[in-house]
Amino acid sequence: MRSSGSSLDEWLVRLESFSPTEIVLGLERVEVLLERLQLPAPEIVFHIAGTNGKGSSVAMLEALLRGKNLRVGTYTSPHITRYNERIRIDAREAADAEIIEAFERIEAVREAIPLTYFEYGTLAALLLFADAEVDAAILEIGMGGRLDAVNAVEPTAGLITNVALDHCAWLGSDVETIGTEKAGIMRPGKPTVFASPDAPQSVIGHARTLGAELILAGRDYDWSSDGERWSWRGTTRQLRDLERPPLAGDVQVQNAAGVLALIEAAGLHDLLVENVINAAIAGVRLAGRAQRVSVGGEWLLDVAHNPAAAQTLADTLGSIDISGPTAAIISMLDDKDVEEVVAALKGKVDSWVAVRAESPRALSASELGRRVANAADRSCLVADSLPQAMDHARALAGTDGLVLVTGSFYIVGPVLRALEIYSPR
Repeated sequence: MRSSGSSLDEWLVRLESFSPTEIVLGLERVEVLLERLQLPAPEIVFHIAGTNGKGSSVAMLEALLRGKNLRVGTYTSPHITRYNERIRIDAREAADAEIIEAFERIEAVREAIPLTYFEYGTLAALLLFADAEVDAAILEIGMGGRLDAVNAVEPTAGLITNVALDHCAWLGSDVETIGTEKAGIMRPGKPTVFASPDAPQSVIGHARTLGAELILAGRDYDWSSDGERWSWRGTTRQLRDLERPPLAGDVQVQNAAGVLALIEAAGLHDLLVENVINAAIAGVRLAGRAQRVSVGGEWLLDVAHNPAAAQTLADTLGSIDISGPTAAIISMLDDKDVEEVVAALKGKVDSWVAVRAESPRALSASELGRRVANAADRSCLVADSLPQAMDHARALAGTDGLVLVTGSFYIVGPVLRALEIYSPR
């Protein structure tokens, strides 16, 4: 791949041409490249895995570590509006030129080793973290865990937020099988937190077989909330006066509790102080997760794309005080469970608009509309374009209603960009 003079967008187009279905998943390629690049590992490395809640957990962990004045590198995926979001150093997105230079350095040592789009991004992030001499790296698993490129890096500690059905073609069709894949981030003798109270037996069994330290929600740590405040109990600390995270949804207290357990497991006990936690988490914001926007009316944008995330979104919708109807713009990829996602949301949505997302894997608007209508037991408008979908939904919701945008990262990002210049007709 010749790259001289290429823009970041041109690089990404080329990287996307490498289909993961044509390359056997595994860690060997990334491990070889890490050796060739001779990258020193940060002192602290956190792996964050799970079906849902990874982005929220990463954002809260990043804020807490930065509150300790650590230099923090954060790698997440996918992005919402631009690729640079994936790689942050001290909460600053990597610049185009920095990412391009990292890609070029990878290319210089890659030789004949094929790499996926995600593997290039992972290596680029690790290069930039090494250049910046970060104290701590937060690495979000892209999919699964066992064979994910991030897992080529040795962690200090890991967090599995939960296990639910998603990416079933790759990871398995039941939570026990998927749990085995996510448990692949564990290491002998090192701590991994499971942040949901319903850990699959496959996760518990893998930890026992491996000799990993598994820290379970409800057994090794716990939390309670009275609505406005919450408390947390770990193995070495008990915190009684914590403010709720500023992210929507009751599940965010569970996510925050898991992050605190991870910090305790890593031995960063000086962070487990109420005022330190409250100050750090108060500023956390996360695009595309129950994100409220007011432009020509009220909008709620959420990247929920599996049944468990859709149920959490439905709970959030139930807590929002909106006097008018709710109209949903939905777009989903062809490997997602449309029927179960719609089933979770249909009691909170009055009308539906289907549109095709900006992805070659996206369902056509007509097929999606048919499946949504069947699952919702009501008609679904089919839009030819995103502007048309936005206008349809805004008209259906009216001035007092809410437009929900959901089903995929690939629809939430474009709508966020469009809202910057949106004017309803």
